[in-house]
Amino acid sequence: MFQNKTFRKLWKGFWQPILSLSVFQWVIALLFAIPIWFAYFTSIKRITNIETFYKYRKKPAIFVFWHGRSMMLSPIICLGGMQAYAVASRHKDGRMMAKLQRLFGLRAIYGSSHRGGVSVLREGLRVLSKGDWGICMSPDGPGGPSLRVQDGALYFAKMSGAPIIPVSYSCSRAWLQNRWDRYLVALPFSKIVCNIGEPVFVPRKATEEEFEKIRTDLENFMVKQMRELDAEFGLRPVEQDLNASEFKRQKREAKKIKKAKK
Repeated sequence: MFQNKTFRKLWKGFWQPILSLSVFQWVIALLFAIPIWFAYFTSIKRITNIETFYKYRKKPAIFVFWHGRSMMLSPIICLGGMQAYAVASRHKDGRMMAKLQRLFGLRAIYGSSHRGGVSVLREGLRVLSKGDWGICMSPDGPGGPSLRVQDGALYFAKMSGAPIIPVSYSCSRAWLQNRWDRYLVALPFSKIVCNIGEPVFVPRKATEEEFEKIRTDLENFMVKQMRELDAEFGLRPVEQDLNASEFKRQKREAKKIKKAKK
């Protein structure tokens, strides 16, 4: 037991500095991008309400999607010629994902609802004020709770006048990862369905009650949007309110119980 812990500690100490290197992160991002493109080009695609995407792809707009539903949206954005920035975590994993998104044409705004929130809001408003750039973000990221819309996207919309556009996808050959966000990996030779919702506007003078109603309505729509797509392929429903740190703690506890039973 002690030897295993020592080995994991040494292994972690060896890899963490390497994973923090920008060059190495670009290599990993490239290795991730290849299977994403392969899955996309070997699959049948159906996108509903694509007209809304084309209308706002080069305008100030906030495209929102659940944290676990980003994989197949990247090539759609890239091939659709969208001009946008993506909100990314400051953590090394977030920086690596930002590099992956850069390969699909998305620039990065670093921060989250937990850290760097003010700077993200300031930078996001600057991007939207350009008049021909949008923002892509996960309203339940980077650590949950899952399928809960936090306020960030709504503040962008309220202060800029830009619409919020909810997007989701599902597929016939899917791998739902054992993570808090149940990240959906589309496998090659799938049928991919993507839905683009109608624009949602937040009035600049919206009261707290109006703001909360818009947030709740958007959250309910996005949950329904995803569940209807998943139901087409018989995928099990993704849970709400899963939290990254709590989910990891529960996994550790489950492992301890399993070892104790042996």
